[in-house]
Amino acid sequence: MVTATQGTGRPGLDFLPLLVDYEERMYAAGRIPGGFLRREGRPPEKATLTCRLIDRPMRPLFPQWIRDDIQIVATTLSLDENVPPDVLAVTGASIATLIAQIPFYGPMAAVRVGLVGDDFIINPTYSEIEDGELDLVVAGTAEGIIMVEAGAKELPEQDVIEAIDFGYEAVQDLLRAQAELLDELGITYVRPVEPELDTTLDDYLSKKATKAVQR
Repeated sequence: MVTATQGTGRPGLDFLPLLVDYEERMYAAGRIPGGFLRREGRPPEKATLTCRLIDRPMRPLFPQWIRDDIQIVATTLSLDENVPPDVLAVTGASIATLIAQIPFYGPMAAVRVGLVGDDFIINPTYSEIEDGELDLVVAGTAEGIIMVEAGAKELPEQDVIEAIDFGYEAVQDLLRAQAELLDELGITYVRPVEPELDTTLDDYLSKKATKAVQR
């Protein structure tokens, strides 16, 4: 489950206050914490890395002028212990942002590409990643690729390029699925338009205060 919310802008900020959180719960795998403390522990390193995996392709797709608080939270409710859920959270972040109608230059999607033998695999299992020679994540929009993250076992450059192209083809399918979902929900997504800025002060300073000071 991925949720996206937008707050009001805070005056004085010169950056996008985007918060991405990925939460894993032991009940997602049918387990309950044992011992004296029956609460969830601190987030594992994998959860932190997944937050970054979501943030990297999402952040550049928000308009540069937006200063609203935006929070994206991905929670693993049910876990297939054979397949990594991280790339699903990346695509889910795009869908949640679109449905929430937050200003966003999406849709965006991500897939993992593995290489077992001579065959590329979309969203491989943990065992296929371990036995294969490539673990590559591709994220992109209809305009092109946004992010590539990879680990490989001394593969030729051409194989990596083919893997990126293979993954980007699967990304296109997910982008079309998001567009179809918006149509089914009756959501007409409008690309954000940059607000007009009052340039009176800038124009005045450029005319009156740009000359060198005479000594």
